[in-house]
Amino acid sequence: MTATEKMLSGKIYDTGDPKLAGERVAAHRLCQRYNSLDEEKVDQRNAILDELLPNHQEGTFIQGPMFFDYGKYTDTGKNFYANFNFTVLDSGPIKIGDDVLIGPNVTLVTPVHPLRFQERNIKTKPDGSQYDDEYAKPITIGSNCWLASNVTVIGGVTIGEGCVIGAGSVVTRDIPANSFAVGNPCKVIREITEKDDIHLKKDRF
Repeated sequence: MTATEKMLSGKIYDTGDPKLAGERVAAHRLCQRYNSLDEEKVDQRNAILDELLPNHQEGTFIQGPMFFDYGKYTDTGKNFYANFNFTVLDSGPIKIGDDVLIGPNVTLVTPVHPLRFQERNIKTKPDGSQYDDEYAKPITIGSNCWLASNVTVIGGVTIGEGCVIGAGSVVTRDIPANSFAVGNPCKVIREITEKDDIHLKKDRF
């Protein structure tokens, strides 16, 4: 298996692989270019998104600044919106459904580092190049979700459709559909129902 195949299948892989290193550098450069452009430069920003996120769907808007390790391993559905400082370490596949809202300072993290420092520390190959032992777990976010500000989602997590993840939460386990969940670690508080319709809240008007 190639390093890319190992990485995407959740196996320990060579982080110093030249192909992967080149893809990261290219993605980082695209992010830098995107982040330097004013919002009015719509065509230029969209062209960068097309290159960075080849699997994004219609209606994708990322406020910026944004940071992707690869981009190409993240799929976003229709009408995806991400606010400031969206950070995505997509060593593992990330799949995001339609109509997902991402608050400021949200981080999606698929890489997993060893607990033992003997395995975690940087190592040097005979040719002088460096690597570390790590693997990645995928992240799935269902359609119609809202991740509020400063949420972190850890690799291996699936967030079901229609969920709201409260500000500052660290999502370390699966969240069932239509749940309001908060905390570190993030836990389900209750189901979201029709009683949460803002038009029923008289103090909103």
